[in-house]
Amino acid sequence: MEKVIENFLTYVRIDTESSEESTTTPSTMKQHDLAGLLVEQLQKMGAEEITYDKERCYVYASVPASAGCENAPVIGFISHMDTAPAMTGKGVNPRIIENYDGQDIVLNQEKNIVMRTADFPELPSYAGKRLIVTDGTTLLGADDKAGVAEIMAMAEYFLTHKEAPHGKIRLGFTPDEEVGAGADYFDVKLFGADYAYTVDGGRLGELEYENFNAAGAKVTIHGRSVHPGDAKDKMRNALLMAQEFQSLLPAAENPMYTCGYEGFYHLDSLHGTVEEAAAEYIIRDHDKEKFERKKETFLRTGKFLNEKYGAGSFEIDLKDSYYNMKEIIEQHMHLIENAKEAMKELGIEPAVIPIRGGTDGARLSFMGLPCPNLCTGGQNFHGRYEYACADEMEAIAELLVKIAGKYA
Repeated sequence: MEKVIENFLTYVRIDTESSEESTTTPSTMKQHDLAGLLVEQLQKMGAEEITYDKERCYVYASVPASAGCENAPVIGFISHMDTAPAMTGKGVNPRIIENYDGQDIVLNQEKNIVMRTADFPELPSYAGKRLIVTDGTTLLGADDKAGVAEIMAMAEYFLTHKEAPHGKIRLGFTPDEEVGAGADYFDVKLFGADYAYTVDGGRLGELEYENFNAAGAKVTIHGRSVHPGDAKDKMRNALLMAQEFQSLLPAAENPMYTCGYEGFYHLDSLHGTVEEAAAEYIIRDHDKEKFERKKETFLRTGKFLNEKYGAGSFEIDLKDSYYNMKEIIEQHMHLIENAKEAMKELGIEPAVIPIRGGTDGARLSFMGLPCPNLCTGGQNFHGRYEYACADEMEAIAELLVKIAGKYA
C-alpha cells in the first residue's frame, strides 16, 4: 500500500474542478487529465478490460478473479475524479505534517491562514499521525482523490499478489459527482458488478448506507427598478424580495442548525439587481415524507409571495436530484455486515452513520447497483481547511482489500 500517498499527492496536483454552469459532460475538459493518467497507471499495473469513455470521461477496469474464485460475486469500487467548485482546485500545494502535535496548524504564514483546534475540535485526536494539508489557498481534493488513490492501491495489491483469494473486481472512476451528475452516464451494464461500494466518505471507520433525499431549486424574482429618489409605492427590490422569501422558510431548518437525520433548506447562492434576482437552494431530508413536505412548503412560500406581489413575481424551478438509498441497501445488508466485519478484523471501529449529503452510490443503487459508501480518511471537504490523514488512507486501502476478500 506504499503507493497510496504517492499517488494521492500526484492526483491532487491535477486540477479537476467541475462546473455547475456547464452544460457538457464532463462539465470541464480538464477532468480528462486525471482520467488519462489513471488509464496509463491501470495499463502499467496489468489491469484488464480497461474502458475509457473519452466522450463522457468515465474510466472502467477489472482485476480478474484469482484462481478458483471465478464464480464469486463481482464487486465494484467507485470514486469520483472531480473536485468541488466551492473553492479552486488549481495550484494545489499539499504538505505532509509528520507526527502532528495536536495543536493549531499554520497553513499559510504569509496570509495568516490557520486551522485552529477551536474551530475544528476533532484535530487533536490526530496527534501523532501524518496529516496532509493545503497551503490555505485551495481545497485539497481528498474528496475524492483519496478514494481514487485507495482504490488504485487495492487494485495494484491484487494484481501483484495473485495468490490472494478474491472474485472479479471492477473499478469505476466518474466525473462531475460534485455537481450532481456523476452517475448520469455511468454504464451499469458495462460495469457488470453485482454489488459495489463508493469510496467517498470521511474519517476511518465511517460506513454509510443512508443518505439524504435531495432536490435543487432555483427561485427567479422579478422586481421593478425605479430611481430611488422617486421610488415610493413604485419600486419592487428583487433582492429584498429574495430575502423575504428566505425569511419565510423555517429558521431552524438551516444547515447551520441541523445534524444527524435532520433535514434543511440551504440558500446556496443569491445574486442579482433591483430589477431581477436569482436564488439557488438545495433541499434535503432523510425521511421521504418530511422531504415531500419541505418541497411543499417551499412551493407554498412562492405561491404566497406571488399573491402578495402579483402573479409571476416569483418563478420556482424545483427538481429532485437523488433519493435515500437505504430502501435498496436494506435488501442487501451483507454489504454492510461484511464491511463491518472487515473493519473489526483490522482493528477499526465501525461507525455506521447517515450521509449528510449524497454520493454516486445513491443514484447507482436505484439504477440496479446496490452501492453503500466507505470512508476515505479526509475531513473538511470543499474548502481551504480540507485535510487527509495519511495513516488512515493506508488503512483504508487495506480495508478495501479485506472487503474484496470477503466475496471470494
